[in-house]
Parts: sequence; C-alpha cells; structure tokens
Amino acid sequence: MLRGPATVNFYADDLEAARKWYAEVLNAEPYFERPGNGLPAAYYEFRIGDYQTELGIIDRRYAPQGAPATPAGAIIHWHVDDVRAALDRLLSLGATPYTPLTEYGPGFVTAAVADPFGNVIGVMENQHYLEVLTRHPEK
Repeated sequence: MLRGPATVNFYADDLEAARKWYAEVLNAEPYFERPGNGLPAAYYEFRIGDYQTELGIIDRRYAPQGAPATPAGAIIHWHVDDVRAALDRLLSLGATPYTPLTEYGPGFVTAAVADPFGNVIGVMENQHYLEVLTRHPEK
C-alpha cells in the first residue's frame, strides 16, 4: 500500500524566509510555486534526493485547523551520507536540536532538528536505503 514519500509538506509563518532557508539548505531553488504569476506565493515546492521527493513549504495560513505551531508529529528521516556533518550544517543555518545523534546499530544513525519555522527535519544514515539504491543503478 505505502510505496514511499511523494510529497512532504511543512508550514511557515514567513514563507519567503522559509523559501530562502530551504534553498540554502538544499542548494536548490523551488521548481514550482502557487499561485505565482506575479501574485504572492502561498506554496513553494522543491524536488530533492535520489528519487526527487517533493518538499512543499506552505504558508501557515493554510494549515489545517488545530495544526501545532511548534515542533510536533511524525519525523521523516532523510537519508544523508554523514549525519554529523548534516546535523552540524543544519544547526549552523539556524535550526535547533530536536533529537540527539543516536546510533541504533551498524548502519543506522539518526538525529533531528527543528527548522526556524517550527518543522522537524530528521537526518539518517540508513544502510537499507543504500542497499535499495544499489538495486536501481539509474539513480
């Protein structure tokens, strides 16, 4: 049934600041915005990673009623080659610690931060991710 993340959405009170922050974190500009065409944006979307997963940043005005404004909920861990380096970079760009760097066994290391807009970003070295990636040499 579940085949992998297609789009991950985060909310931000200051959408333009979030766009700039994520463009720096990801070393990429969003490929899509809505509404666009000269109108103020309400949504920016980036495509990132080996499988071009979509990361959407939405103006918090459009968040579901009751959505928390502070870090909460599920943590999606993005595979990285070096958790310590990724964690250090995110913290240097203004993220705050959320969960500490933790090793769960050989090949499985995680950490998470809260971005400056109240969203949680998990990073992970995951040997299973790398095993799957080697089965798809086109990536």
